[in-house]
Amino acid sequence: MRASDAERERVAEALRDAVAEGRLDMEEFEERLEAAYKARTHGELAPLVRDLPTPGVRPTSPPASASSGEVDWPSRIGGTATSRGAFAFWGGFGRKGTWTVGRTFTAFAMWGGGEIDLREARFESAETVIRCFTIMGGMGVTVPPELTVRVRGFGLMGGFGDRATGEGTPGSPRVTVTGFALMGGIGVERKLRKAAKRGLGGSPRKELG
Repeated sequence: MRASDAERERVAEALRDAVAEGRLDMEEFEERLEAAYKARTHGELAPLVRDLPTPGVRPTSPPASASSGEVDWPSRIGGTATSRGAFAFWGGFGRKGTWTVGRTFTAFAMWGGGEIDLREARFESAETVIRCFTIMGGMGVTVPPELTVRVRGFGLMGGFGDRATGEGTPGSPRVTVTGFALMGGIGVERKLRKAAKRGLGGSPRKELG
């Protein structure tokens, strides 16, 4: 049967939720979203969301303390920011590895995507605000389990995942992720640092990004 505009939009909304929750990476999201808007029949729409959960069912978030190894937070706070923002238009950006996050970091993506990885980052200030804005695009923010995070963003015809909200270890910077997603998705999720995955402790300054 022929697909309607409303059916195409429902599939697009499910894809935006999936990228916000970290179930799809940006490349998959963009490919499926483009296919959804081009689909003419139900048979073309169905495979795009077949491997995704039923809308409204959300997994529980991992506890902030679920990590191995200690983080030397005093060594990671202070210094001059190496980046205070990022922009993508019909493309993408990435901030990951060892870099210093500005006290306020603003990211914008339109018809594109971006990746902000804080697992090995330093912080200009113990109080950090990351502002994310996307229009028909997607953005992912990755934080370590040891970091204190608050997610305050929202989405309109899109999603803004808040699974990473939670307390970190003593001395952790306090990071607030805020912003707005319009017909797109912004996901914030916790992932182990590389050293923690290997079962190592020690200062993150010795780790590779």
